[in-house]
Amino acid sequence: MNTQTSSRLIALAAGAALALTACGPGAAAPAATSAPAKPTKLTVLCTVTEDWCVAQTKAFEAKTGIKTTFTRLSSGEAATKLKATASNPEYSVWWGGPADGFVQAKGDGTLAAYKSPNAAKIPDKAKDPDGFWTGVYVGALGFCSNKVELDKLGLQPPTSWDDLLNPKLKGKFSVAHPATSGTSYTMVWTQVVLRGGEDKAFEFLTKLHPQVSQYTKSGAAPAQAVGRAEAVVGVVFSHDCVAAVDAGFKDVVVSFAKEGTGYEIGAMGLVKGAPEEAAAKMWIDWALTAEAQEIGPTAKAYQLPTNPDAKVSDRSVKLSSVNLIDYDFVKAGQAKKGITTKFEEAIAAQPK
Repeated sequence: MNTQTSSRLIALAAGAALALTACGPGAAAPAATSAPAKPTKLTVLCTVTEDWCVAQTKAFEAKTGIKTTFTRLSSGEAATKLKATASNPEYSVWWGGPADGFVQAKGDGTLAAYKSPNAAKIPDKAKDPDGFWTGVYVGALGFCSNKVELDKLGLQPPTSWDDLLNPKLKGKFSVAHPATSGTSYTMVWTQVVLRGGEDKAFEFLTKLHPQVSQYTKSGAAPAQAVGRAEAVVGVVFSHDCVAAVDAGFKDVVVSFAKEGTGYEIGAMGLVKGAPEEAAAKMWIDWALTAEAQEIGPTAKAYQLPTNPDAKVSDRSVKLSSVNLIDYDFVKAGQAKKGITTKFEEAIAAQPK
């Protein structure tokens, strides 16, 4: 951003001359102005894993000296919470979770526009043109399978969405509920894109329903269920399956749908009416830096960073190896409320 230095100097000089004239004989001295108080605390609504929430808030506090606390909710729960507390916001920044949830929140009027100067480095696809959200990470949706349990059933890791309908997987499939989980909503919207519309997508989801052992609240939870052999296959973002391996579930493997899969841009946004607005803007500025985006892997969060200068973990799944669909985050976000309501009414109520 260019600065017109000479104009500023002229303006400052003129201001100084006026000040000297005003302070002449009989003139009252101008009132002193004080600098804004430095922010002292920040409350974050966090939608990534608990460990990553902890690592990120601790790093920000160490960097700035601002006392930083967080509440961890799933993406759907976070959007609902912001709407319910809109008249008296409890949080100042929402950090993490698929961007379509932020599109929905923008429509709900619970986010405020803020274009960070550091957003210039972030690709246009990964940020709202009006500044209501900015992407901080990217991850592809995949299948997470327990290889030992698959062997018992005589099955290979799935490589197609229709593989999930195999009768041998009835009651052995784990996925989150799309009303509470951005991960699961990504799966639902992926079907809308691949199958050419909402009606065909719901035909598939209706067939998939008997396969589900239990709908979870959190999108990452199916990876843990698969690792514990409580389910054989789950749908999660692939980085959550990789994290399950690191957590000791060595029988877990990742695979992808050959016909195409969705992906997320994990976003963040300033809460409208934020009680700690200055601190929240500092968080957004910092979270877009390479330094901040390299914290995730230290907490076994292997999403890809949106800042091109950030180092990529060797545990991250490279998107070039995955057949990604054309995922329109704005369309997905605008349709989210209607689709999740339909899912609750036609297929399954959200978990309590």
